Amino acid sequence: MNIQLPGKAATFQASQRAQADRERARLGVEARSWYRISNAADPDEAELLLYDEIGGWFGSTADELIAELKGITAPRMRVRINSPGGSVFEGIAIANALRAHPASVTVQVDSIAASIASVIAMSGDRIEMAPNSMLMIHDASGLCAGNAQDMEEMAELLDLISDNIADAYAQRAGGTRDEWRARMRAETWYLPEDAVDAGLADEAVQAPKQGTPAEPDEPEPDMHRAYDLAAYGYTGPRAAEQPKAETDKPEPQLVISIADLLDEATVEKLRAAVRERGVEPAAEELGGTTTPPAEDTAAVEPVAETTPVEPAPAPAEPEQEATAAEPVDEWAAAVAHLTQPKPDPWAAAVAHLINSTSAARSATEAA
Repeated sequence: MNIQLPGKAATFQASQRAQADRERARLGVEARSWYRISNAADPDEAELLLYDEIGGWFGSTADELIAELKGITAPRMRVRINSPGGSVFEGIAIANALRAHPASVTVQVDSIAASIASVIAMSGDRIEMAPNSMLMIHDASGLCAGNAQDMEEMAELLDLISDNIADAYAQRAGGTRDEWRARMRAETWYLPEDAVDAGLADEAVQAPKQGTPAEPDEPEPDMHRAYDLAAYGYTGPRAAEQPKAETDKPEPQLVISIADLLDEATVEKLRAAVRERGVEPAAEELGGTTTPPAEDTAAVEPVAETTPVEPAPAPAEPEQEATAAEPVDEWAAAVAHLTQPKPDPWAAAVAHLINSTSAARSATEAA
């Protein structure tokens, strides 16, 4: 913090402004402007950059900045600081102008807010420390030319100004003037987290993480769209095939052999009759092995005489009653329609033989 001897302040300030004007004329106003006011990305927030010494030999004076602050009508203002400090009185004037402005002021320390720049930072309604930024406080210092009395007056003035600055820190962060003067004499530096812990800042802004995925509402990158396979007819992975429904399975079929329903004598007669017509039934159809056709068909003509069928004994009366008392087989009744064979040519061909056999059996019983 730099100050000037009070009795010579006006003369010094005039020379300072003249030197600043000459420097701006040589380098250009924009080249050495220590502040800049612009509209931020948000139309409701103005932005003030303090990116050089405060006042100083080559910068502008506080009255020019304050005049431009009056033109800010936005409801919010963000003051971004990157300054090593400068003139104490210029800094205090800027800090008071920011406190008096109707906008809500957020101070953002971008890199360094040292010396009187840290006092300007205390004027914000909210103070944020950017990643890796620093804040520094120390006692006021100045130049003096004169006799011993001038030097004593300068020492008293420096203590008074340092006490005044310590009050600004205490008002913001709490504590006493003596506590902050002790920190100022030690020239204390604060990292973002330290400034928050000390009460000199409200938030230590975290650096954004690298590789953070894009938000869903962000537009799709052009390179990603270039590899869209839909242009080649690709519609995504093929869906898994669903298992067929139970109704698609074939219904079970009941196969019954005729040989299982007839006695062996009747089966032999059927085979003999089929052989007379020159047809050899399959073994599985009659429930036995296939018998080769006979060479002399005349030998099997008297079927009833060569293979007499003994009549089945008549059941006794008690047995009939027992049979009638037996329970009905529900499963047999349910599948009875399945046992009815469909008419086919082969059955029609041997039907008369079966009838002949039945007639022969009747004749035998009558005899």
